[in-house]
Amino acid sequence: MRPSTMRRSGSPTATGRTRCDPLANIESAIVIRWLIVVFLALILFSGLRPWLEKLGLGKLPGDFRFRLFGREWFVPFASSIVLSVLAMALMQLF
Repeated sequence: MRPSTMRRSGSPTATGRTRCDPLANIESAIVIRWLIVVFLALILFSGLRPWLEKLGLGKLPGDFRFRLFGREWFVPFASSIVLSVLAMALMQLF
């Protein structure tokens, strides 16, 4: 007989799910999908940055630029919010 501290492969974990729970695979697939979407959005935004700066995005008060380790870093907080609101407005129209 096994000691009570050892778990068998089908016994519940601390979250109450078993180790072979199919929902765990679905949840990890959703996380991977969101990581891919965020990565593609960052690539798209960095590619469109020169064009968006001509429109004034990237120069808003909440957009930060700083130089660190010999590289210029750009963190567009305010521009991201403006683009999110515009995308949400477009989605409401269609």
